Amino acid sequence: MLDIKTSVIGSHLAFQGRRAAAARANECGLQILTLPQLAARLAGGFTAPLATEVLDLAAQHALAEGGFVELDAVRHLPGMNRAVSRTLRKVWDADIDLRSKGRSGHARLADLALIEERIRRSLPDATLTPPDLRAAALERIHHAKRAIGPVTIEGLSWIAPVWRSLVEALSKEVLVEWQAPAPAETEWFAGSVIRSKEVSAERDASAVSCADPHHEVVESLRWARHLIVSGAAKPHEIAIASAGTMPWDDHFCALAADAGLRLHFTHGIPALATRDGQRCAALADMLLHGLNQQRMRRLVSLCRGQRDPLDELPQQWLASLPRGATLARVEDWQRAIAAMVLRDPSLAGVQAVLPLVELLTSGISAVREAGQQLLRGRALQLWEAALRTAPPEAIELSLQNARFESENDAADSIVWCSARDLAAAPRTHVRLLGLTNRNWPRRAGGDAILPDHVLPADELDVDPVAKADRRHFRVILEAASGEVVLSRSRRSAQGSRLGRSPLLQDRAEISLSRARIPEHAWSEADRLMARPKDAAKIDRIASADLCWRNWHLGSLTRNDGQFDADHPVILRAIERVQSPTSLQRLLRDPLGFVWRYGLGWSAPQDREQPLTMAPAEFGKLVHDLLRRSVNLLEPQPGYARASDREIEDALKEAAQFVRESWPLEGHVPPTLLWNNTLDFAASLALVGLLRKEITETGTRSWTEVPFGQSEDFAIDRELPWDPRIPVAVPGTPVKLRGAIDRLDLRMDHSAARVTDYKTSEAPRNANRIVINGGAELQRALYGLACRQLLQEDPQIVARLLYLRGEPLVLRLHDLDAAIEQIAAFINVAVAMLRRGSPVPGRLSFDKSNELRLALPASPGYERRKLIAYNKASENIARFWSVP
Repeated sequence: MLDIKTSVIGSHLAFQGRRAAAARANECGLQILTLPQLAARLAGGFTAPLATEVLDLAAQHALAEGGFVELDAVRHLPGMNRAVSRTLRKVWDADIDLRSKGRSGHARLADLALIEERIRRSLPDATLTPPDLRAAALERIHHAKRAIGPVTIEGLSWIAPVWRSLVEALSKEVLVEWQAPAPAETEWFAGSVIRSKEVSAERDASAVSCADPHHEVVESLRWARHLIVSGAAKPHEIAIASAGTMPWDDHFCALAADAGLRLHFTHGIPALATRDGQRCAALADMLLHGLNQQRMRRLVSLCRGQRDPLDELPQQWLASLPRGATLARVEDWQRAIAAMVLRDPSLAGVQAVLPLVELLTSGISAVREAGQQLLRGRALQLWEAALRTAPPEAIELSLQNARFESENDAADSIVWCSARDLAAAPRTHVRLLGLTNRNWPRRAGGDAILPDHVLPADELDVDPVAKADRRHFRVILEAASGEVVLSRSRRSAQGSRLGRSPLLQDRAEISLSRARIPEHAWSEADRLMARPKDAAKIDRIASADLCWRNWHLGSLTRNDGQFDADHPVILRAIERVQSPTSLQRLLRDPLGFVWRYGLGWSAPQDREQPLTMAPAEFGKLVHDLLRRSVNLLEPQPGYARASDREIEDALKEAAQFVRESWPLEGHVPPTLLWNNTLDFAASLALVGLLRKEITETGTRSWTEVPFGQSEDFAIDRELPWDPRIPVAVPGTPVKLRGAIDRLDLRMDHSAARVTDYKTSEAPRNANRIVINGGAELQRALYGLACRQLLQEDPQIVARLLYLRGEPLVLRLHDLDAAIEQIAAFINVAVAMLRRGSPVPGRLSFDKSNELRLALPASPGYERRKLIAYNKASENIARFWSVP
């Protein structure tokens, strides 16, 4: 029969390290157990310690029953399950009997005792709380010789009181040997203690300070890689630790992959850093914040391929939806999918997604059913665990705190862990992070369920966190026979100043600069930063460096938008048919015109559902209402002859159509705000419609009248001219296209009036406006289009109509002079572009410029280049000042 012996360890990291050591030493008959596992082994049968997830679920059910004296009002708060679990763990570790009569006098203790009793009743038969597990093990302690054998306690610096009686009883049955570090608390143990040699706190350890937690992580990876490549250490001999790991976790997750190092997270990797975690996050985002197309696209892209209902849908079905549509309601999805199937009958299977859409619109009430339908495997387990730890309304917070087991084995990897874990399984080479006055030692806080006035803290918290942090620090230092580095941040991640930890005492400290040249780089990017000559050989870096230097020169360079004369890209941009919008960009911001229409750059669009509409989008909305209303009135009864009641009815019908169609085509605000926005837009449109100012019965009106369109333009209504006839600005190479907001035309074509609607308020001195420095081109261009397309040479009136506030009509007094001014303006701008020296406009650096993102972010750039830009823009600048 094989002799059995047992090794008792204190953490998951210690378990993996001891298992690897046993395998290397070919040890047979060795059991590697924690103290709860040791008790379960003695208890026999299928007895198991109480796992955290089981305790959280049992606490949730116990709280749900209610009937408490003090905790009833707060039992539904987020985090209550976890708080109760933590408190019960402290009570059990301290070996406090809540059921004893001596503690039944306080209502809070009675509530907690009731929760404990309910948890006991709800647990599976084989799962026991720590006190019950200990009692079951003591009943069968006489089987220790055959079930346990000789016991060696390895690496534990502290044993909770709940297990001490078991260890003492076990020492009377079998040989129990405690290999304890020097700072361990062993006074209560009467058995054999082999204490390691105590190392002076002044041992050879270097202390460094870094800029912030991110810089600490970078320096840690540099240090670890240097140890490995120099042959001083192997990965399983290196550890990076801190008292608490939270401030550094995300940085290690992001940077470890670039470093190419195997890094084991003893406490687990953040769940949201994995694909399964992102699936849960996408579903939570949908249920908590509402349905829209962007969230649906994210959910589908993450969840497809799990053998769920999404896999039954046709491939690329989302590509057939209008990309800009918000689709925030089930009705919107129904209409969008119906239109999709009408265009392509092969997509009929997409209608199977509608029940899922209806489920998702149910919100947080459907949290469990949605998880069952869309999540599988580890993602579903994470989802259910998050629901056990907090109410569904707080599921986002639960997911942020959730973790998955690290994919790398600690036995052949560098470890990133807490000081508690490392103290139970010390390593040779150690770097300790976060040695600041806030983080190490940490400050002990009161218990949320049993504050000090209910149960004294020294009785409940038998191992205070500050005391434990100091003990772990000493244990780690005494066991590290190799290189030890003590690191701290000078500032927190939020920028606040941090002081030194008292554990650093009077150690000399080396201040590390973030921009220093390291002895060993942690990644390729880090190596290039340390070797500028090597970096300069890479084309992209050399180009970026030249750009940075040119931005600091006073003269204009190629990095300031200068290029060769008559560049093909520029010639193509000039030859394209211009709209009033592109022509306005050409005249007011020549460099922006090159970016937008030469290079095809565009400002990124916010895909989130907006709360308000941008001014440009609101203007399109008003114009759409005007166009649809007039089209409904033409040709019968005719806009000119329609009564006010008929106009109002036509506008209501147009508004109802827009109300249903716009959410299927682009981003609109949430339903209530969208309805209010549409009502306000309709009120402005009504102002414009009621100002007919037409008395002649032989006059017809059109809205959004196209001109200068391409040959394949589809004509779907009666128009006053052929919209495919070219329109050009006389004396310039520019051709025009667009749509006139409103055209009133006599039947004999003897007179025409064009109106450009403005949804903004009228500016000061509005009567002086002609082209307003290139900002007001539409009415003059509309008049030019009528002059070239109407063969009868009619009398043309061009005007602006401001709809907001008190309506204001501004007539252009001299159309010919305005057209001549625009032509001269265009020729100057075109000549500038052909020379290859465009300049930004006066408002290019203003926040209102959508292309401002392409300009250097430095506020000093505009000042440095001001003289050069003024010189280059001498000819065009005079037009920017004309009224």
